[in-house]
Amino acid sequence: MSDGSPRNGGDLLVEVLRALDVDAAFGVVSVHNLPLVDALTHQLRWVPTRSEAAAVNAADGYARVRGTPGCAVTSTGTGAANAAGALVEALTAASPVLHVTGQIPSEYLGCGRGVIHETRNQLGMLQACSVWAATVEADASGAFTAAARRLGRHPRGPVSLEWPVDLQYGEPASFEAGENGTASSSPSSPEVPGPDEGALDRAAELVAAAERPLVWAGGGAVGASTQVDDLLRRTGAGLFTSNAGRGVLPETDARVIGNFAASAAGAELLDHADLLISVGTHFRSNETRSYRLAVPQIHIQIDVDPAAVGRVYPADIGIVGDACVVLDALGQRLVGGATAAQPSWTAAIAAARDHCRAQLSRDIGPYSEICAIMASILSDGAPRVRDITIPNSSWGNRLLPIIDSASNVVPRGGGIGQAVGMSIGTAVARPAEPTMVMVGDGGLATQIGELATLAQEDLPVTVVVFDDGGYGVLRNTQDQHLGRRSGVDLLAPDLASVASAFDLGYCDATTPHDFARAFEAAMSAGSPQLIRVDCEALGPMPTPFVPPVEMPSADR
Repeated sequence: MSDGSPRNGGDLLVEVLRALDVDAAFGVVSVHNLPLVDALTHQLRWVPTRSEAAAVNAADGYARVRGTPGCAVTSTGTGAANAAGALVEALTAASPVLHVTGQIPSEYLGCGRGVIHETRNQLGMLQACSVWAATVEADASGAFTAAARRLGRHPRGPVSLEWPVDLQYGEPASFEAGENGTASSSPSSPEVPGPDEGALDRAAELVAAAERPLVWAGGGAVGASTQVDDLLRRTGAGLFTSNAGRGVLPETDARVIGNFAASAAGAELLDHADLLISVGTHFRSNETRSYRLAVPQIHIQIDVDPAAVGRVYPADIGIVGDACVVLDALGQRLVGGATAAQPSWTAAIAAARDHCRAQLSRDIGPYSEICAIMASILSDGAPRVRDITIPNSSWGNRLLPIIDSASNVVPRGGGIGQAVGMSIGTAVARPAEPTMVMVGDGGLATQIGELATLAQEDLPVTVVVFDDGGYGVLRNTQDQHLGRRSGVDLLAPDLASVASAFDLGYCDATTPHDFARAFEAAMSAGSPQLIRVDCEALGPMPTPFVPPVEMPSADR
């Protein structure tokens, strides 16, 4: 430490984060993490969120946008448990979050004495929510070396360390970073093997013979934009994406159909295709009509996880490996060889792309104008953070264009009320680009205290609240399937008063014209803003959005 004080665990954590190219951490201060917060405050950037869940959400958003790990620091017991749901989201999204949580003094671990903040089997809880978790013992530097290694390995996701507070005050050994800040191997996560050469040869033969090929890219294809672009160019294929794979190629590209595979036009195009190459997608239920969406009989599946191959749809050829490596190898086998793609297939892809977007625009009515306004004002790199709310689920996940994959920030596990926390991290990670948040009034209520974090940090975040007086997604579900409503209508606060209390800029929007003026001003303000979209005044969608989930028959 620069003040001459003895070095402690906080200094070690700072060393680890610098080695990982992380310049900020998010969390809640506690008696069981004081050395960590002290060091982070004075040596890096400490962002004090109002809840542990938001701390992990913020670290998650930071990681997705910045392309480095994010860091969250929480307290013991209840504090760590408060972070569990957000850790599950990071786990679902394969987001590399370093979660460091306190623990009671080491001499009392497992004694059950009722030490303040003590909980039973905190490590077991962390292991259930993380790809790897451990208790820091005497060799704190060794524990963090293992954690840093694990962050860089597949499958990716949050890594958790619980650290007894007495050991945080001790003087640790220096952190020994490997190449690029992490070590090259980890016994708990072996190197991804190179792709099978025979499988690549057979795949190249099928690709070269395909007349109507399609590619379906998921989150595992993010980072392989050059390779995906080359594959489309060589084969004449069109590109579907999962929600996680949006922005692999800019959605303004005429070859990109986008996150529309389950739409009527998307399903019809799949019916006519003779080959599907899937890259790093899990074929989630809500994107495949609960797995009833038909895909071409010939399927080449590329995934870093061997267990994913054939898990949802049978794969004629499964190739295990990193998407960049596999697609590079496949492209080399296609060099100089003309594929059999039909010239009319390009027109079919373009027609499906246009039809999907036109139909959705008709279905959402006045919200198509809201979407167009957002698209015209947002820069390509501005983070589009979207909560689980009707406007996002119906059109934000499909129609609002994603140009840069790092700007596509959405809870992939489907949990409501995480977007405001995520926006804190995205704004810290990408301060030159104003962040936009789409959230419903129900989702905002779960993290309304984080508006104070936005205000205290003076972050350039515009929170757009679509206020329909409750849980609109579930209201529509109940209306369609049950015929009565339960637990979906909520008392919402006066958002103008809320904005005033937190000293945020505020505007009510009842028409698209109102919204255009408010959104342009807010996004250029450089400070936290809140816009309330009055959904009742704006009017209903011509086609009410009902989530594509399985519902048992209500007839009993």
